[in-house]
Amino acid sequence: MKTGFDNDKYLKEQSEEIRRRAGKYGRLYLEFGGKLMNDFHAARCLPGYDPNVKLRLLQSLKDQAEIILCIYAGDIERKKMRADFGISYADDAMKLIDDLRNLGLLVRGVVITRYQEQPAARQFRAKLELRGVRVYFHYKTAGYPADVDTIVSDMGYGKNEYVKTERPIVVVTAPGPGSGKFATCLTQIYHEYRMGNVAGYSKFESFPVWNLSLDHPLNIAYEAATIDLNDKNMIDPYHLEAYGKEAVNYNRDIDAFPLLVAIWQKMTKGACPYRSPTDMGVNRIGFGIIDDEVVRNACKQEVIRRFLRYQCLFAEAGIDRASVERANQLMTSLCLKPEDRVVVEAARRTAEEAHLQGKGKAGGTIVSGSAIQLKDGRIVTGRNSDEMHAAAAMVMNAVKTLSGIPSQIPLISPNIIRSIAHMKQDILKVGYTSLNLDEALIGLAISSTTNPAAQIAMEKLSELRGCEVHMTHMVTPGDEAGLRRLGCRYTSDPYYASNRLFNDQ
Repeated sequence: MKTGFDNDKYLKEQSEEIRRRAGKYGRLYLEFGGKLMNDFHAARCLPGYDPNVKLRLLQSLKDQAEIILCIYAGDIERKKMRADFGISYADDAMKLIDDLRNLGLLVRGVVITRYQEQPAARQFRAKLELRGVRVYFHYKTAGYPADVDTIVSDMGYGKNEYVKTERPIVVVTAPGPGSGKFATCLTQIYHEYRMGNVAGYSKFESFPVWNLSLDHPLNIAYEAATIDLNDKNMIDPYHLEAYGKEAVNYNRDIDAFPLLVAIWQKMTKGACPYRSPTDMGVNRIGFGIIDDEVVRNACKQEVIRRFLRYQCLFAEAGIDRASVERANQLMTSLCLKPEDRVVVEAARRTAEEAHLQGKGKAGGTIVSGSAIQLKDGRIVTGRNSDEMHAAAAMVMNAVKTLSGIPSQIPLISPNIIRSIAHMKQDILKVGYTSLNLDEALIGLAISSTTNPAAQIAMEKLSELRGCEVHMTHMVTPGDEAGLRRLGCRYTSDPYYASNRLFNDQ
């Protein structure tokens, strides 16, 4: 797999810029946009990018920096999920605290933003405080966005609890977007100035990339990733006016800039240090690109993955049609079609061949196919049967291919398959007996104790991490769990695997 990004070059550029910004103030509040850890979107778009490179950056600054974690009370209340891990934002916040502490980084506290007496938010606060984590409530800002006098007063930012900080760099991060990081930074700066301290603000935002063109696939891939937030990339008009140079930013920062200037002047009784929203950002990611063509191709693949995902979300009534239409517009802007993702055509062809051979299953289950592209470029397929889901068959075929095991040799003992089917159907009273991927992986592990071929094949599972997968049906829970654990990048067509209304597979 070709590399398009140099982490070390990026780290050097980014850390130097952060230190330069911090040197201007007694304390710098640095808003971390995007994901602090496991930034797989960036890794997919920038081949070679370390998903945890931001942690490496923080470790290089750990004697100077401390961390505030934000989470929106509404996300706690409705148990908003992080799709790439399948865990809630609340759980991800706790996981993030553990991971940061394990790396020797100081987490000063958690801010629950836009708190409106939600019971789940109170419970989350109690849970954290019983474990020794300080938690603070911030409220919906009175007067926002028009009434600056109220915003910058005891009724606005002054109503929020102040997080006492000590180090010169305070990183404000969150499990996901819309968590209130910006308001938390301004609240802190408001309190700092009331106490006579000089504090500053900057934003660490990976995307969009200000020094790439508006139509660069990397910036378009960012738009595809944030359709649900209604983000749109734009030329920063303030930057163009101030410097006569084009820079790419996105609508929310551009729209909010006049308000930031007004709030800053009201809070500090001085001029805003920034002439444009692009000036606020500390974004050197563009300087880490070492092969633009590799990055362009990777970003086009990400746009296709997002398009397929939005189609599935629409089929599940998870988003509106406008989001699908926007995703389709981004595909058109890059002259892309789903078949430009090579595993798509392979999976569909496998399903069609199985259908023509009369391999469909009874009980309302639809014949389906799946395909995986190995890291050496080979395509391996699978289809559903009475014994296995298509995803499970695909993975078994893939590890056979990697191990050089003939296709006719079974990896999972037929006795084990029958035993699992008996337990599911006769004991647990589940309405299906074929093994989903998660169950098949367990079956492979059990078989490896007596079957040398299974042992060899199981050791090859780690080579599937980062491989591209497509299925002709929407992923079932058991298949999704297995694909996530294997680290595969999967997409699917917007069709259900069965005509049953309830799917617990």
